[in-house]
Amino acid sequence: MAYDLEEQEQLDNIKAWWQRYGNLVTWVLIAVFGAIAAWQYWNHHQRSESLKASTHYEMLSTMSSARDIKEIRATAGQIIEQYPGTPYAGRAALLAAKANYENNDAKSAKAQLEWAMKNATETSVRAIAQLQLAAIQFDEKAYDDALKTLGEKHEAAYDGLIADLKGDVLAAQDKRTEAKAAYAEALTKLEAGSRLQGYTQHKLDALGD
Repeated sequence: MAYDLEEQEQLDNIKAWWQRYGNLVTWVLIAVFGAIAAWQYWNHHQRSESLKASTHYEMLSTMSSARDIKEIRATAGQIIEQYPGTPYAGRAALLAAKANYENNDAKSAKAQLEWAMKNATETSVRAIAQLQLAAIQFDEKAYDDALKTLGEKHEAAYDGLIADLKGDVLAAQDKRTEAKAAYAEALTKLEAGSRLQGYTQHKLDALGD
């Protein structure tokens, strides 16, 4: 096919550009397509891992903490170790903590809750772990530890529960002024008219003026 002078000039320019930048363009395309392939593989891997974790978690959730404590610990540990990036790891840690505490193993329960606080992918799970850990510390009369735990960053939706438990800890320390302030804060965060709000108001009234 014959080209006119203008078309030939355009072809020459394209050839010259490709000779200069062709290798760079090729490597850029390889990088782009490689990144797309890696992203697709990662998504597939994540879905596969989540499916496996959900299967184990479903088994875990049907276990009785009184009868199957060894299986609960083993299954929860497997989920946490093998699928830490899935939501099921944090949930498994909560179930394991509950089972351990009910079987008088507060040390293991606290370890599970600490892990969930730091590593759970769901902010709600991290907040629940925070509350449960602080509650155990409160029961153990480790008041300073409980206050430190409650002072950690958490999801705003749990502000009311955090403040209410903080009031309990401060009241146990006989820090009446601080406890009243915590209860008052809790009342502004808890659902209006809820039973829990009423209970918090009762505790605040009990502290007097």
